[in-house]
Amino acid sequence: MKNLISERVADFLKNYPPFNIMDTDLLGELSQQVSIIYKEKGSLVFSFEEEAHPHFYVVHKGAIELTNPNVKSITDYCDEGDIFGLRPLIAKENYKLEARAYEESILYAIPIAVFRPISESNQRVSNFLTESFASNLRNPYQSRKLEKSGISTSLNAQGNLVIDDFQPIRYSKKLITCGPNTTIQKAAERMTKNRIGSILVCENNLPVGIVTDKDLRNKVVTGTFPITASVRNIMSAPLITYPEKMTIAQAQMAMMKNDISHLILTKDGTSNSKSVGIISKNDIMVSLGDNPAVIVKAIKRAKKINQVKELRKSIMMLLRGYLDQNLPMALTSKIISELNDTCIKQVIRLSLEKMKTPPPVQFAWLALGSQGRGEQLLHTDQDNALVFEDVPEEALPKTTTYFLELSKKVTKGLNKIGYEYCPADMMASNPKWCLSLKEWKNKISYWIINPGPNEVLMSSIFFDYSLAYGHRELLNEMSDYIFSNVKKYPIFLVHIANGALQSPSPSGFFRSFLVEQDGQHKDFFDLKNRALRPLIDAARVLILSHSVKGISNTWERYEKLAELEPNNQDLYLACSYATKALLKFRTKQGLLHHDSGRYIELESLTKEEKMKLKRTFKAIKEIQDVISIRFKVSNILG
Repeated sequence: MKNLISERVADFLKNYPPFNIMDTDLLGELSQQVSIIYKEKGSLVFSFEEEAHPHFYVVHKGAIELTNPNVKSITDYCDEGDIFGLRPLIAKENYKLEARAYEESILYAIPIAVFRPISESNQRVSNFLTESFASNLRNPYQSRKLEKSGISTSLNAQGNLVIDDFQPIRYSKKLITCGPNTTIQKAAERMTKNRIGSILVCENNLPVGIVTDKDLRNKVVTGTFPITASVRNIMSAPLITYPEKMTIAQAQMAMMKNDISHLILTKDGTSNSKSVGIISKNDIMVSLGDNPAVIVKAIKRAKKINQVKELRKSIMMLLRGYLDQNLPMALTSKIISELNDTCIKQVIRLSLEKMKTPPPVQFAWLALGSQGRGEQLLHTDQDNALVFEDVPEEALPKTTTYFLELSKKVTKGLNKIGYEYCPADMMASNPKWCLSLKEWKNKISYWIINPGPNEVLMSSIFFDYSLAYGHRELLNEMSDYIFSNVKKYPIFLVHIANGALQSPSPSGFFRSFLVEQDGQHKDFFDLKNRALRPLIDAARVLILSHSVKGISNTWERYEKLAELEPNNQDLYLACSYATKALLKFRTKQGLLHHDSGRYIELESLTKEEKMKLKRTFKAIKEIQDVISIRFKVSNILG
């Protein structure tokens, strides 16, 4: 006779990982052992430090709130199909979170005793659960959810951003070894000489054991074995070995699962091949130091500009890791931009401490251009401005002098941590870019009413702004003023649209790349001018025409435009995708060649890379056609 309840359980579970990668018959057998638990709203599933349950949970209906009582914050919410309570399965420890029904819920309790053999025999299932547990994400492969969560979830004050646990871990390749017949004394002397806490025991060039400080304490210092005995007597064996490509999460879980403090890495992951490296708990702690949340805390604690400069190196290492892992570009950009913004904020704080007096009035430091759009991933030049509260006419010179002095300290500090000075001097240290709110309004009015080529260029850079530090109300008032003026003088949008059409075409006949014809970069493809800029400029003029405030990022602008204009949704989403793809390509090229990634040597690209670039050109042409027709550029400007 069929068990209808277990069939319903199986039908539900098969839609969610890791059950969707399990054998159908095996899932059916597991489903017969599953318990169904009902929880009223607010009722406890398990509490902090409660002894481990014999099962983990899957949410069938409702939602479960996970809370860390030590920091009194909500760590996560689990809804339909999400797994939680994995600690007993993975780490065999008491719970470190509290789980409570956020609403009326039905849970499936999966018995650990039944499930463990399944996970141990299926590597994909095991990997999913391990990384889910390590990352505090039930589904670490669900990139849509990651993108949706954004930086607030990924980077919070409690340090819960663990996306980086999927980075490859750095490990020691310098192995200190000895033979199994080496005396304990000689092995200990070798460990002391090399200042290490473990020594690998090898026989016939293959790893057979490991001796650690713990072994010396527990087996030698206690008198169990004399120092003249061979290391064979005290070494930990057989070794648990892993392949050299391990993530931080996998290394953490391997140590927790096997209750060991060192992992031996071999060529093929088994003890039958040569050892290539060793990971210690300290290596994991060092790697976790590159967790964005940890870096943010370190930046905020920095007392000197040089300390911030060193931490920016860690940011670049994170960026490399994210690109290698192929994480969504929107998420990568948000995290790196947030870290860069934190660096800027700290430079401003340190600069304020160097001023003899506090600011005379409220002010706002604005990030402009690519930095303002949250698209400045590489070390490029700085574009910034400062706006301060209006003051009486007689106080204006003195107030301006104060903020110019501050701005010079800030731009000097930014230069010190890796931001080049702007070649066009579009920086707050320039009196033209350090103004009161009233002065900025006058300048903006002039740009909009007299839109010559220079004014269009200035406003294009300025209109991609975001608040880096200071009083947001000043920024909001400027935004309101910009949009009210644009409405009064719609001809300004035509000039902006015309500027958006001035970027040279990326391709010529037969979709061939158009390269630079002369100069330093002759025969190189200008990725910034020919591909990225037309997309950036088009997004700016379109978002201005809709009077949308608070969105400066290019692909987010296109995504908003897709909502506002459903008839053009496909094109706008294509432009959003193209922008992210091009920025990712530029960033990779910049890291590879240690430059801005702007100019690309086409001969160095693979056929696949060239094809990926060309796929973005269609969106560029189509969006420029939309701009030309919508704003009637040729009719009005001749």
